[in-house]
Amino acid sequence: MTEAPRSAVDKALDLVEAVARASRPPRLTDLAEEVGLHRATAYRVLVDLVRRGWVLRAGDRYLPGTAVLRLSSSAARNSLGALAGPVLAALSERTGLMVNLQVPEVDRSRVIDVVRPDRLAMISSLDGQALPVHRFAGPLALVAALDPDRRGPYLRAAQESGHPLDGPEGLLADVEETERTGFAVEYGRNEQPVASLARAVVTRPGEPVCALTLVGLGPDFDEARLPGLREHLREATDELARILSGTETAETPGPSGTTRTTHTTETTAVTGTTETTEGPA
Repeated sequence: MTEAPRSAVDKALDLVEAVARASRPPRLTDLAEEVGLHRATAYRVLVDLVRRGWVLRAGDRYLPGTAVLRLSSSAARNSLGALAGPVLAALSERTGLMVNLQVPEVDRSRVIDVVRPDRLAMISSLDGQALPVHRFAGPLALVAALDPDRRGPYLRAAQESGHPLDGPEGLLADVEETERTGFAVEYGRNEQPVASLARAVVTRPGEPVCALTLVGLGPDFDEARLPGLREHLREATDELARILSGTETAETPGPSGTTRTTHTTETTAVTGTTETTEGPA
């Protein structure tokens, strides 16, 4: 059967997707060849995409435009949050701990959704905040899951903050340990009795989509409980990876005793209880 001709929308989306997935900014010839368009046709479509902000032209190369970046941010806060919400709620109910969802940004991660039990109301949810890799378990789990050649911005941000990279107390040792075990652990920060455990959600090697972090008080993460918490977190992150890969559908959660905080706009919206203690995430 003869394949139907591609519409103008098909051609535009093919080019946007090709620009977005390129390992380095492609040239016009590269894009035209990849999507199977005549060079002149690809150029005409790209002109419109640049005008509308879906593609950015830098010299003779093309990058994702501001419209793509805005859409990606919105998708992270809405679509990803909606898909992950039932997993967060179930994990919190199972462990009795606060659970947050984080996505990678340029040089840190951002918390975009939180489920917090009432008993942990004194711990800040950090919802909407950008977290550096050298202070929190969530971004550490994400950086350890990244391809090594993509870790640079996160490591530089830590170094610029005065955190050492090398040595037994350096960030590189933490990244290596997290990459080896698959889990990032943070025991207390700023002398506060708060601890956390994080694991990245990976659908393609080297490209973590997000991370789930368990947050609670130090005794919640003692040696007796830690193996069980790791297993619960592993199951939750694997489940979310299946959902994001389109092989499983999430169910509507029905936990009790939890407070959810969800981003619907660029403004942080924290509901429920007064926050007094900032904890690791």
